[in-house]
Amino acid sequence: MARILVIDDDALLRGAIRVALESAGYEVIEAADGDAGLRLHREQGADLVVVDLFMPERDGLEVIRAMRAEAPGAKIIAMSGGSSLRLDLLDAAAAFGASRTLRKPFPPSMLLAALRELLAEGGP
Repeated sequence: MARILVIDDDALLRGAIRVALESAGYEVIEAADGDAGLRLHREQGADLVVVDLFMPERDGLEVIRAMRAEAPGAKIIAMSGGSSLRLDLLDAAAAFGASRTLRKPFPPSMLLAALRELLAEGGP
């Protein structure tokens, strides 16, 4: 059973993702901010990380950059519903090393498809 780390400051969304992933047979660990997420990844490890881009403490781009430095092969799905006027943050997340990106809101089936695809691949 693959372990999935979900990092998002929105407890309701984290809970919904947990339900969808556990229903599909995955083990889920959660963090409410980027610092806690990186700490959990170091302590417990994860087969795949789902990270929001807008968070307090350490945002998703910083998490992706730090994770790539610490675990170059990490499989990371970045998600966001926001963008700035000059920059699509999901494009930035991909440039920072996210394996896949999802624009919120998305159906659970889209997250599960991206997750299965990444877990089936050998590399990041």
